[in-house]
Amino acid sequence: MGHPTIYPTGVTLYNPDKAWNGFTILQAPDNGALLLGMNGHEIRMWKDVHGFPNKMFPGGMLMGSTGTRHPKFGLQDQLDLVQIDWDGNIVWKFDRAEFIEDPGQEPRWMARQHHDFQREGSSAGYYAPGSEPKIDSGNTLVLCHRNTVQPYISDKTLVDDVIYEVNWEGDILWEWACSDHAEEMGFSEEARNAMCRDPNYRGGTLMEDAPGVGDWMHVNSMSTLGPNKWFDAGDGRFHPDNIIIDGRETNVILILDKKTGKVVWQLGPDYNRTPEAKGIGWIIGQHHAHMIPRGLPGEGNILVFDNGGWAGYGAPNPGAAHGVKAAQRDYSRVLEIDPVSLKIVWQYTPHEAGFLIPLDASRFYSPFISSAQRLPNGNTLICEGSDGRVFEVTSEHEIVWEYLCPYKGHIGMPMNWVYRAYRLPYAWVPQAEVPAEKAIEPLSVKDYRVPDAAPFGPLSTVSVKGTVGYYSGAGHCVAATE
Repeated sequence: MGHPTIYPTGVTLYNPDKAWNGFTILQAPDNGALLLGMNGHEIRMWKDVHGFPNKMFPGGMLMGSTGTRHPKFGLQDQLDLVQIDWDGNIVWKFDRAEFIEDPGQEPRWMARQHHDFQREGSSAGYYAPGSEPKIDSGNTLVLCHRNTVQPYISDKTLVDDVIYEVNWEGDILWEWACSDHAEEMGFSEEARNAMCRDPNYRGGTLMEDAPGVGDWMHVNSMSTLGPNKWFDAGDGRFHPDNIIIDGRETNVILILDKKTGKVVWQLGPDYNRTPEAKGIGWIIGQHHAHMIPRGLPGEGNILVFDNGGWAGYGAPNPGAAHGVKAAQRDYSRVLEIDPVSLKIVWQYTPHEAGFLIPLDASRFYSPFISSAQRLPNGNTLICEGSDGRVFEVTSEHEIVWEYLCPYKGHIGMPMNWVYRAYRLPYAWVPQAEVPAEKAIEPLSVKDYRVPDAAPFGPLSTVSVKGTVGYYSGAGHCVAATE
């Protein structure tokens, strides 16, 4: 679908009585980390703090990065992961994952962090009652990159996903490499053949200077499960320390046993394999798969933003001549899934948004980035990332808050994208006053006009042979059958 050149930005709709009120943290593209009030007031911008993603911790603490590796040498590699206080002081830092000597660049240690991290004390990385991330101690799980060659996947150099657990001093205590477990993931022979030929080879595509590497899995979310009812009932797959990840390029969601590193639960990559997976339908290019933390409605279920778009490996088909990005769909879904029965418990799709499938289903569509967060009142905060739209819906799918990012990026993606957004309690930021909460009624699209661009007076009506025509006064008559 096309988009207008001009449209409202900021908060465009707000029902204080139905929303879960607090601050919202997000990345304003190429500008910095932005903290918002419910009415769209910009509380604070931490300029040039990169958010992959930005997260806020109690005490007004911000997590992010101070910079990105030159795209000629690295693919979405952040230099470091830092914790910054309200005044912009770095109080914790991790960058000693790999010593990098890029040609023409100053040699330095880098984290090569990307897409996610998690501080001890908070399972999903966002607010849940009684589950606060530590701010002056504790370990941190960090999702990073590391180049490797794994013949089972391809003979080409891969940019692999690796998880490090680091302590407060920045020492690496534990690590897990994705490519070591490819054989456990259940790829078909057709998928393996396509992956071998082209493991999502990146070079001269989205980032023109990106190095020639195979971004075969592209993990974009990572968190522990945290305490949950499934483990309490004796299901060891859901140990609180186990880690859930998802691979955007493989259409797969995995739970890893923290002690053994083995895959103990998965959904995908082939959604035709079982009746349960068929019932869910193909999850494509997904982001932010995580277990809803204890204390929130839906606790223990898997919440995921199912992007649609294009992803996965398989048999060549008319939309994917070489079997790479073999699954395609032009709209998005937010799914809440019972991980034991594999039933969809709740969803937000174009149907719930009031759109017709497939005629205008792409009106809810973000083919990359994006996220979903369960809120304490049962609402869900959805980040439709590629459009820079963040909105809150009730369990009955009513939109009670909506924000459109006014900032556009300039590096790589000249769009008003928002990678991920989080709602947090006012109490987590004691340095800022609680802003006024004033309702914003939905705009009337029919009546809204830019000043000095109003219609040329009222329309006149004329009846012609059983139709009603609306005369515009400008030589046009559009007829509609009665």
